[in-house]
Parts: sequence; C-alpha cells; structure tokens
Amino acid sequence: MHSFGYRANALLTFAVTILAFMCAMASLSDNFNSPTPSAQVQVLNINWFQKQPHGNDEVSMTLNISADLQSLFTWNTKQVFVFLAAEYETPKHSLNQISLWDGIIPSKEHAKFWIHTSNKYRFIDQGSNLRGKEYNLTMHWHVMPKTGKMFADKIVMPGYRLPQEYR
Repeated sequence: MHSFGYRANALLTFAVTILAFMCAMASLSDNFNSPTPSAQVQVLNINWFQKQPHGNDEVSMTLNISADLQSLFTWNTKQVFVFLAAEYETPKHSLNQISLWDGIIPSKEHAKFWIHTSNKYRFIDQGSNLRGKEYNLTMHWHVMPKTGKMFADKIVMPGYRLPQEYR
C-alpha cells in the first residue's frame, strides 16, 4: 500500500494536469471567435493650435468617438483596454503616435459607447511639424482574457488634416 503522502501527491498532480488542460482548451477556444468591431471619430473643432514658447506645436481638439466593440467579448474576456491615437509622419520618423484618449471597458454591456470629449492627453509634436499635416486617427484595443494570451488590433481612420496656420 502507498502512504497517504503518495496518494495526495498523485491526486494533486492529476488535478493540476486537468486544470492546465482546461486552461489550454479555454485559451484555444478564443481562436474561433471572429470579432467585427467598428469605430468612428469626428473632429468637431480644433480648440487651439499653437506654438509653445520652446518651439513645439500643440493641438487641442474636440472629438466625437463612437465604437461598437461588443464582438471582442467572449466568455473568456476579462476587460478591453482601448485608446485613440493620432498617427503621422515627419522627416525624422516614419511613424509618430500620440495617444489622445483611452479607457477600460469592463464588460460587454459597456462596449458600445459614444463619447463627446477633448483630447485627454496633450497632442504635442517636438518641433514645428504639425502645420498642414495629414494624420490618421487609429482606435487600438488590447483584449485581456481571464486565461490565455492577450491580443491586440486596431482600426485606422485616415483623412484628417491640421490647419496651415496657428490659432
């Protein structure tokens, strides 16, 4: 006969193996979800566009942000981190990203939203590169599961342009 310790060890090893197998299956089941999120952003107003005393350009804008991210939620989704970024090119860098707004969506019920806001974070370029600049607004999201790996994706919305002159 095996002692109590051997039997407890065997039972615990079996339980952990089953738990690891269930977590792996749960994580793999997310691969069958094909999300179709949508987002729209309107720039309602450029509140100000100015050159700072030390030479950097700064922009403040009023935005309408609407999105339907409900398809990102499955039974394994804990929360979704979402942020809106302005992306543009300069002679020095092929990609500049500035976060304008972000939020955490805790549940599917909160994943369809409409927000009227000014940019939450400062839109500043180091230099005088923003006058007349074309830029894209990109909605990024990171899905944080209860178990398994995180995944991220984005929707790029092109066709925005800043004014030629400071205001």
